[in-house]
Amino acid sequence: MKTGFATFTEWADQKAPAVFILPAIMIILILAIFPLIISLYLSLSRFKFVKGGFSLKFIGWLNYKKLLFGSQQFHFLGTFGKLSPTEMVLLGLLVVLLLWWLMQYFRQGLATIMGTLGRLIFTAGLFSLAWLVLLTINQKGIPGTLVVTLFYVCFGVLIQYLLGLGLAILCAQRIAGRNFFRLVFFFPLMVTPVGIAYTFRMLVDTTKGPFAPIWMYFGWGAIPWVKDPWAARWVIVLGDCWQWIPFMFIVLLAALENQPRDQVEAAIVDGASRWQIFRDITWPAILPVSITLILIRLIEAFKIIDLPNVLTNGGPGIASESLTLHSFMAWRSLDLGGSAAVAYMLLFVAVLFAMSFVNFASQRVKTA
Repeated sequence: MKTGFATFTEWADQKAPAVFILPAIMIILILAIFPLIISLYLSLSRFKFVKGGFSLKFIGWLNYKKLLFGSQQFHFLGTFGKLSPTEMVLLGLLVVLLLWWLMQYFRQGLATIMGTLGRLIFTAGLFSLAWLVLLTINQKGIPGTLVVTLFYVCFGVLIQYLLGLGLAILCAQRIAGRNFFRLVFFFPLMVTPVGIAYTFRMLVDTTKGPFAPIWMYFGWGAIPWVKDPWAARWVIVLGDCWQWIPFMFIVLLAALENQPRDQVEAAIVDGASRWQIFRDITWPAILPVSITLILIRLIEAFKIIDLPNVLTNGGPGIASESLTLHSFMAWRSLDLGGSAAVAYMLLFVAVLFAMSFVNFASQRVKTA
């Protein structure tokens, strides 16, 4: 027969997990979920300062309508041009590929309601984004902050991963001074984004910057990159890559150094080439780490604000403005409802990209 103390000890052991987890849950609710709900209501309202305080009027989806169809469409989606025959062909090829992908899924006989719904949402979202990009990047169109942000995310993360992987493979070799290079490659990650932005603002100054003689020698000194939309965007991507390549590098280096050495040595003995070793041994070993790394960087890249704010202030015009900077500009002009609406559109796009990436990546890991 159990004593009272033994019963209390058993009860305490059962309740201990909930007691220890409860503070963390409360912190998440207070610091994350509650502001998320408040900002959602704010995006459906019109916020105004009035004498003695402020007024908050519920207006429904008006803030979102302004972004998608109204006065802020040029800012969020961009100015639409006309599709050329080539662009229409590209869009048609994308439709064919998406339909073929859906048919392959249904032919497997493993289709579920949630799986089908997710793929339909992904298909519609990808087609809409491709259509939007083609409409706004042609000669008669002007990209909005949504397309500009996608440009930063897609090209930035791709370049960062490829260069980070290349540097990691290089530093994983038995070469002289590799510890020195590891330290040097890691330095940019310790600099604040604002500091990096001001540094690049100085480096790319073609008239007074440290590389001005080089620009002058090649005849580039008179090129005002800050006035060219695509040049401004690429400078921001370059600065973002310089900041985040070390993050990719250090994680991938750890993954490379923890791959199974016995398999690599056996492959060398069998006469396998470097490419065969990377394709059949190294790549499958670092794939799970790569997926997690890209996902983290993908989510972070959607929040880019320091570089476009400091380097170009979103200019020329709004050509290099990201969604986060768009939301900040609206907040600074006291359009808090519009700012919250932009933030939620950013959340929707980021979640769509992240979930789609995780879905495709998990399938790739299963087949690797």
